[in-house]
Amino acid sequence: MSQRTIIHMDMDAFFASIEQRDNANLRGKPVIVGGAQYSRGVVATASYEARTYGIHSAMPISKAKQLCPKGIFLPVNMKKYKEVSKEIHDILEKYSNIIEPISIDEAFIDINNRDPIFIGRKIKDDIWQELRLTSSIGISVNKFLAKLASDVNKPNGFTIIKEEEKLKFLCPLPVSKIWGVGPKTKKELNRLGIYTIGDIQSYDEKVLINLFGKRGKEIFEFANGVDNRPVESQNMSQSLGEEETFEEDIDDIDLLLKKLAEYSFNLSQKLKLNGYLIKTITVKVKYYDFSIETRTISLTIPTNDSSIIFETSKYILTSKFKLSKKIRLIGLSISNFIYPKDPIQLSINL
Repeated sequence: MSQRTIIHMDMDAFFASIEQRDNANLRGKPVIVGGAQYSRGVVATASYEARTYGIHSAMPISKAKQLCPKGIFLPVNMKKYKEVSKEIHDILEKYSNIIEPISIDEAFIDINNRDPIFIGRKIKDDIWQELRLTSSIGISVNKFLAKLASDVNKPNGFTIIKEEEKLKFLCPLPVSKIWGVGPKTKKELNRLGIYTIGDIQSYDEKVLINLFGKRGKEIFEFANGVDNRPVESQNMSQSLGEEETFEEDIDDIDLLLKKLAEYSFNLSQKLKLNGYLIKTITVKVKYYDFSIETRTISLTIPTNDSSIIFETSKYILTSKFKLSKKIRLIGLSISNFIYPKDPIQLSINL
């Protein structure tokens, strides 16, 4: 391994695994944990038994019930999951003070040039011995490769990608494995005859930059295993957000609301993991003609509740945008973070 070594720790089917751990009757059965972000709800986590039916996170609960009618559907118990996440973080802190949580159940760890295999196995063993939960560990020379490595042998995986092996490892993977390459970018790359990461490795970097700008350079660097981003402790002083560009311009309000529901749930998890509340919610829309509008509401009382974030974003979308125009992109961001010393009653005043 090179001097810079990063570990990515990713819990296996986190919410569902906790429920199976705490209830022996659920073990070995298809467990689906769902969050009712709006009337239909979405899957938060599915056990590996449920995944064999094609169920995955962010899938509508109604669809999951069609695929697995005998599945065991449970509500999200975020208080319990957050407590377990804190216990996991305490374990990680035994091995490094440079930890970057990227969700409630995964984190990057910079181990400061110490033995990565020993520490990775210690983290896995401690999580199992103390919490009776399995995790998957990825080890490599940067964040991008470490995260890919943790996904190779799930569940309960342990994978190392060495510097001298990275190009060979990346070569056969689909372009969608590169961070930030969604359906639209994938389609554009496919039109160029680029289907695998190996295709990008042999492509002209200048052409990619001409076509995609700064993003083209990032795609080329990731394809060649280059990622110089440091592991940073979570900094939530500015904003967090999620957005998606659609393959085709849409005017389907249900799809737009579904996206806002998913974003609200994901952002709420990050807030609860770090103990923050927010006061400001912003919805961003890019129309078919590439014009962009953003609308913001500030809450009278701070919140970290996904339903409040969603209901606010829904109000913004349906009352402050021109839904008669087709939409190319929708995004949701939260800002104005507060770290409360005392509990705050959560409410909203639109």
